[in-house]
Amino acid sequence: MLSISGKPDPRPVLLAAERDPQQIGAILTAYGLHDIDQADRNLQAMAGDPHHRRQLAEILPILLDAISRTADPDQALNHWERLLGEVTRSSFLDYLRSSPRMLDLLCTIFGNSDALAFTVIRDPMLVYWLSEDAVLSKPPARKELESALHKSLAHLTVKEMKLEALRRFRRREMLRIGVRDLLRLSPVPETTGSLSDLASLLIHAAYEIVDADLRQQYGVPMHKTKQGRWVETGFAVMGMGKLGGHELNYSSDVDLIYVYASHDGETKAPRGRQTMKPGAVGISNEEYFEILSRELTKALVEQTREGYVFRVDLRLRAEGSVGQLARSLDDYQKYYATRGVVWERLALLKAWPVAGSMEVGLAFLKMVKPFIFGPPKDKIDLSGALAIVQDVRGVKDMIDAKMADRGHERRNVKLGIGGIREIEFLVQTVQVIAGKKVAGLLDRGTLGALNRFVRYKLISTQERDDLTAAYVFLRDVEHKLQMVQDFQTHALPETAEELERCAIRGGYGTDDRAQSVARFRADHERYTGLVNRFFRAFYYDAKTSPVLKATMRLVTSAK
Repeated sequence: MLSISGKPDPRPVLLAAERDPQQIGAILTAYGLHDIDQADRNLQAMAGDPHHRRQLAEILPILLDAISRTADPDQALNHWERLLGEVTRSSFLDYLRSSPRMLDLLCTIFGNSDALAFTVIRDPMLVYWLSEDAVLSKPPARKELESALHKSLAHLTVKEMKLEALRRFRRREMLRIGVRDLLRLSPVPETTGSLSDLASLLIHAAYEIVDADLRQQYGVPMHKTKQGRWVETGFAVMGMGKLGGHELNYSSDVDLIYVYASHDGETKAPRGRQTMKPGAVGISNEEYFEILSRELTKALVEQTREGYVFRVDLRLRAEGSVGQLARSLDDYQKYYATRGVVWERLALLKAWPVAGSMEVGLAFLKMVKPFIFGPPKDKIDLSGALAIVQDVRGVKDMIDAKMADRGHERRNVKLGIGGIREIEFLVQTVQVIAGKKVAGLLDRGTLGALNRFVRYKLISTQERDDLTAAYVFLRDVEHKLQMVQDFQTHALPETAEELERCAIRGGYGTDDRAQSVARFRADHERYTGLVNRFFRAFYYDAKTSPVLKATMRLVTSAK
């Protein structure tokens, strides 16, 4: 007997009076399962007593057909067994019978992403949240997220409890974003934008929680203006990299720089109030903001039973991993004037304030402009442009050498040959060369910048479309690699089995899995080849590069 899908009716696996191992093997194999003994054990454990067994058998054809269309049907059954161990089985199976849409959705999650699956398993009430119409039908608006987060924090007074609420909020919203992506409801730019909004919101909330606690202990950091008036000293968290560009990954570290308004000054007790820490008032701004930066970083990265908020990378700060965590605007100005290097110029193109004082953040952006683009009166000529191109090529050559040492030069979708970084470097190099004269070229996002390049006739519409398609493909692959275990990985799998799963997560279909892998490989080779040809034409044949020629014409014609 066949099920609706044309596959064997799977109900005998649970209901047959006499179990035939060959029949069970044939049935389960037809649904894409490989470890037949384990799959059978999963199903028997899921069934439990006779009543639950009949309930599960009723939905089993839909369940097995749904997992057969996922990247890893075997793992999906493992997750189903775990989930049914965490719920009231009878009522939950009744719910699934009445809601085939949610049954199919859970199969999609369980067969494609362990990280998302464990989010559901640890909090099964999220199943009902996902079923609400507005949760998956549209991307979460920033204001809606702010309101929801405020509501979840409103009744809490203890710092640690507030931070745990941030971790729960992050977990829930990552589930929403990940499911919308898996269902192909959210294009790549929307997904990266939603991830960036969530990160910015949580970093700002963590900053407010930590800062409020430290002010209770040390007082308010203040400094004197030029007019001799004491004012509060502002602090900003600058988002760098993909966070600053509003194009964050699933499992990205957030690249941050901490900056404050004035090196001078000290903390003062709020009027009419005492600090909790005896003798704490009067510590220097430098000390206060170093403590704040350390505590904020800890709040974001610390792993508790609720997870973590975000992993943080502070190596883009002045002096990298050996420098102070926070510096004043003046300190940063001195650093970039004397010690800044070319890769920092490129990195700062994406800088944007994501938490703390917007005023301080915008002051930082204004301050770094001469470092990024050169002093206002300096003119950029061809030799200067070629020197920038050569410097960036040198950075990429070092990256290529590292990738070759790891055997990742063709597998790494971010740093390998024809990868994401080659598109980013191209965009940022043009912006550094021409951005001072033609501010209209500047866009923190890679895709936005490519659109601007077309507007200024640096590249053709077709070239923009080709690079955009390649960027979106590579970012989508990156997401599908990272959403499995919430690991920061960028390399395509080495095994054929894992590569097949990656292709299925990317939407290449399950009707003919071998054909799906072949199409995925062909697309990967086509897009990386296209990107690398464009990259080499600009960096290895710079003097004859049409893009560089068009850029220099634009610079010389701009007033």
